[in-house]
Parts: sequence; structure tokens; C-alpha cells
Amino acid sequence: MAFAGFARAAFPHHSCCTRTQCALKPNRSSPKSSNRYPCLGGIFDPDRARARLEALDREAEAPNFWNDSRRAQGVMRERQHIETALSAFERITRDLDDNVALVALGEEEGDASIVAEAETALAKLRQEAHTREVEALLSGEADANDTYVEIHAGAGGTESQDWAEMLMRMYVRWAEAHDYKVEIIGEHYGEEAGIKSGTVLIKGTNAYGWLKTESGVHRLVRISPFDSNARRHTSFASVSVYPAIDDTIEIDIDDKDVRIDTYRSSGAGGQHVNTTDSAVRITHLPTGIVVTCQNERSQHKNRATAWAMLRARLYEAELKRREEEAQAAAAAKSDIGFGHQIRSYVLQPYQLVKDLRTGVESTNPSAVLDGDLDRFIEAALAERIHADVKA
Repeated sequence: MAFAGFARAAFPHHSCCTRTQCALKPNRSSPKSSNRYPCLGGIFDPDRARARLEALDREAEAPNFWNDSRRAQGVMRERQHIETALSAFERITRDLDDNVALVALGEEEGDASIVAEAETALAKLRQEAHTREVEALLSGEADANDTYVEIHAGAGGTESQDWAEMLMRMYVRWAEAHDYKVEIIGEHYGEEAGIKSGTVLIKGTNAYGWLKTESGVHRLVRISPFDSNARRHTSFASVSVYPAIDDTIEIDIDDKDVRIDTYRSSGAGGQHVNTTDSAVRITHLPTGIVVTCQNERSQHKNRATAWAMLRARLYEAELKRREEEAQAAAAAKSDIGFGHQIRSYVLQPYQLVKDLRTGVESTNPSAVLDGDLDRFIEAALAERIHADVKA
């Protein structure tokens, strides 16, 4: 779903994009493309996408298509991905065409309001094209999957626990703003406020691909609302992101390699406090990976969810191992493992959110904590992809 070069085309009329400058240039060595603008579609080829979509449709119509359910599901996922990308490409091309025409009309008639309106629309198209371009590069093995986001408060008691809850809310808001579905898997509440740990499952296409670079330690600096002397405090919380996997991916786990514990679910109190040992903790002994689930009243359902989380964590560990072996030195530059501080959020004495890997900043931490993360995520993804290409 990419539009390399589109960022230049989407600038207002005083930049590169006019009907003359974006006129289609024939290429005698290849079939004529249906793309009106040569500066669109540097990565995404609409003609090739349509041909591939037709081929997948023919394959899906075969009588024995569903005999191999694993392959059939892969075909349907690819079909949906191409169909979504093609639809977005055609809509952006159409909107670009319309707004370039509006700019020309406004200039011809001397109507500055029409030109301003079209330029605003083109600026929005530029941003969307950039997002689509980054999204097109989410080609990792698990990028298209749903994702778990697991948050743990660092040392510091109530301060860090409150910060962990703020981070959890931030990711939930981000997911909701992007029309992803969110499921709370579990929350371990702090004694006074916040959470000691929490896990959410974010469901939707490319959820893992978008959020995978969020793993790491996040630092908060603020005047503590829990300090009667109003002193400045620094808090830390770790974020781990790993892909949800389905039954088409086989992860073998020996029973002797795990320890399963049950305990009473924690809650905020009142009638919702669970009075049975329904919460489940599974420890994978060879790796030390621990997963917990307590969101259901049924121990059986919590156990099933915990097993799914463990399989996902082991899968993510294997993906990371492969990546490190393939990238070597490049992987060291873009390491996002646990214990590595990736972003700082300063609320006092000044307001600044800064990504320590990419240098991207925002002077509006309230918006960032309300889920406005796209600029940080896109920059981190672009940097990782650049490192992959260099490797």
C-alpha cells in the first residue's frame, strides 16, 4: 500500500504538482500504465496489483480451493491486502486529480479561497500518502498480525504504576483512533493507583507491524500528583510488543518446559473481585518468559488465552533471533529490546516528548498521551527499514 514519490506530488501548486509537470511520460520499454501521474506509484504498481487480484479471484473460485485451508486463508489475506491497497490508491489518485484541478480553477478565476481549500486537501493527501508508503514496507513475517502490548511498571511504586496505566491508555487511544479493536487481557492493579502490569490485545490488519517499534523503556518526568511537596519525579515503564499468532503457525512446547500457576484475580474492589483462583500464570522455563491472564472468570478460558500468549511470545523471540542473525551490526543500531530507553516524556518544567532513537519531538505531550503517536511510529519504522536495506 505504497505511494513512493507521492509526497512530492501532494504538495500544493507552488511545488512540483501541476497537470503539466505530472503529465504521463511514456515508457517505450514497458506497457503503458494507467497511472495518470508518474510521481505516484513508485512502489505500488496498480496494473500489476489488478492482475494479481484477478489471478487470486480465479484461484478462489476453484472447486477444491478450500481443501487446503492453510493455503486458502493465505490467499484470502493477500487478496484483502491488495484490494484495500488498490482502493486507497485509486481514491488518493482521484482526490489528487480533483484538487489539482481546483487549484488551476482558483488561479484562473483569481479566487484565493478555492486555492487555499485545495492546498489544505493536498496537504492531507500528502500525509496520508506518506503513511501508506510506510505501511507498504510492513513486509515482515508477522507484520499483518494482531498484536499484544504488555506494559510493566518500573521501580518507584505508585509513581511508576500510574505511569504504566497512562501508557496503557495511550496505546488503547491510538488503537481506537485507527479503528482497531482492543481487548484487555489482564491488569494487575497497584495498591494506591495505576497498574503494576497490564496486557492488551489489539486486533486489526498490520497492528503488530505498526507497533513493533514501541518495545522498550519509556521515561516520564513530571511534578508528582502523589507528592505533597510537589517535587519533580522521574518514572519508568517497559513496553513489550509481540504478534498474536493463529493455528496456522506451529509452536511446539513440551509440557516439561512449562510451569502453570493459578491465583486469585486482582481487581479494583467491590463485587468484581474474583473469589476463585481463576487467574493463570504460565512460565516457560528454558526462556524465562512469563505470561498471565485474568480477564475471564473462567480459569479454563484464562488458561487458553495464556497459552496463546506464550506461543506468541515464543514466536516473537524466534523472529527477533532471526532478525539479529540476519542484520548483525545493523540490528545493534536499531535495538529495541527490553531495558533500552526509547522515548522521554517531559511534562515539567517544560513540555516535550522526544524519541531517543530518531530524534522526533513533540511539544504537545497531552496529544501524544492521548494516542497521537503516528509521527513517532512512522519515523522508527522508517529507520528500521533503512537499517534492514543497508544490512
